[in-house]
Formats: sequence, structure tokens, C-alpha cells
Amino acid sequence: MKEKLPEVEIYSDWWAVPNPWRWGYGVIMSYGSIKKEFSQWYELTTNNRMELSGVIAWLSKLKKKSKVTIYTDSQYTINGIGKWWAKKWKENNWYRTKTEKAVNHDLWEILLELVSEHEVQFEWVKWHSWHEENERCDELATLAMDMNYLLVDEWYIPKEEGSQSTLYFTEEESNKVEIIRALWKWDKSIKVEKEWDKCRKCWTPVIQKIPKHTKKTLLKEFYYEYYFSCPYCNTNYMTKDAKRDIKNLKL
Repeated sequence: MKEKLPEVEIYSDWWAVPNPWRWGYGVIMSYGSIKKEFSQWYELTTNNRMELSGVIAWLSKLKKKSKVTIYTDSQYTINGIGKWWAKKWKENNWYRTKTEKAVNHDLWEILLELVSEHEVQFEWVKWHSWHEENERCDELATLAMDMNYLLVDEWYIPKEEGSQSTLYFTEEESNKVEIIRALWKWDKSIKVEKEWDKCRKCWTPVIQKIPKHTKKTLLKEFYYEYYFSCPYCNTNYMTKDAKRDIKNLKL
């Protein structure tokens, strides 16, 4: 009787900080009622390396052969395995053509090995189609932007500006990059009204904080019970819902 394999779902997404470009990924592993999250940022790398790294991060944590479904908006990752691009590159000593070396072959080699250990299928998720886990991966990626936790992608090889970063961009991925560029300009049309809303300046989810009040606060007509703060760029947001009459303030 054939052994029934554990069924695991992996969700992955990337995010970026332009000028200069820094990239990160967020991944979720779901197995039955168990759900685990992980994210990481790098000083300088590419979107495609982050997509591959995110999938590798969780596949490498599986301790027994499993039936794995990987959800991603990266057609680069899906086609690399599903259309056997990476396998063909490896058979050709990692050359895409007679003269051009395959990009990211260090990660493709690891991914091919991990995929061979499990029953893996990929499912494409359209970016920002409001898929719950995909949106959460997006949040995880942005939350991991703390400069203190940036890693060095030692295998990343910079080329002429734009060459490696855009080599395998699909039309949708290019649109995503343009959206990221636009969001990094101050956009006052974006409403910040509750915790985890995106910062207007850098698109990082904001967190709720309680302000410190002193006797000087009593000289004002009102005070704010709480406010929202961006953990990345330190931009603060005051909302009408948090505004209180100064008579209600107790120090």
C-alpha cells in the first residue's frame, strides 16, 4: 500500500525598496492546522533571486517527503521548474544558449535538488488579486525591512545597470516594479486609519502606538489617545478616531 504523503502548501512573494534596490521575501508554510511564517531581506539582490530563495527557505525545512503545492506570482519560478528550463540549463552546464550563462544557477541547482525530494506542483497567483496568503506574504516581506537584519547575497553578481534585475521580468512583474517605484513617492491619497494599513511614504504596514503625555499636554484643547507609526521610515499618522477632548485626559 502506497504511503500517503503529508500535504503541504507554500506561499511566497517578494517586495523591494528602490534607490538603491534592496529586495526581500515573505513565505508561509501551511500543513493542516499548522501555519508558519518567515521573511528575510538582502542588501542587494534581485526579485528573481528572492522568489527562488523564498521557496527554497521552506522546502529545505521539510523533514520528510511531502506533497507540496507552491503558490507564487512568479512565472519565472514556475516556468523554470514546470517547463524544465532549469533542468535543461543544468544539462548544458548552466548555459541558456551556446554563449550565455543561465542567471541564478546557484539557486536553481538547490531548488532542483529539493523538488526532486518531494512531489511538487506550482500554482500561479495573480499579484494583488486579494489572495489572503499571498497578501500576507507581501506584508511579511515589507515588515522584514529592518536595516539591522539585512543579509548579504554572496552569489549575486552585479552587471550593467538594469541587466540582471530586469532580464526575466514578465509584463506583470514589470508592472509590480513600477507600482513599487510610484508608492515610494509620498502619496497623500492613501488613507492610514488602522493598524497594518500601508505607510503613504514607503508602503510598510504601520503599527499602533500610545503617545506619552505630560502636563504641557493639558494646555491643549485635545489630545490623541493613540497614533500609527511606520516602523521603517518612522512617519507618524494621527487620525480623527483617536482624537479626544483634553478634559478626558488623566495623567
